[in-house]
Amino acid sequence: METKTATAIFESLSSGWRLEAFRLLVRKGPEGMVAGDIAAALDIAPSSLSFHLKALTHAGMVSVEQEGRFLRYRANLALMADLIAYLTAECCAGVPGQCAEVADAKACIDKLAC
Repeated sequence: METKTATAIFESLSSGWRLEAFRLLVRKGPEGMVAGDIAAALDIAPSSLSFHLKALTHAGMVSVEQEGRFLRYRANLALMADLIAYLTAECCAGVPGQCAEVADAKACIDKLAC
């Protein structure tokens, strides 16, 4: 991952609403959620949520798919894993065996079983 990409991702998550929306979508996993359900869960106006979801979509952190008259959003778990790998690539001076927590987190994400 390039620094420019990581910076764009962090900028997209710098809003509390966007961070909460992304975390909610991560919890939902591959099924994702429709926009109206996200707005209800976060208690945010649909028009405001639309702005925040657009920012997340633009950064690649979420994908969106039309389902009839609804939009279903899903967290981009692969990109999240890439970001974590980018952040931890040089953990413990390049000897990741010294960083057990990082290895455990990566295994969890790789399996999507955490």
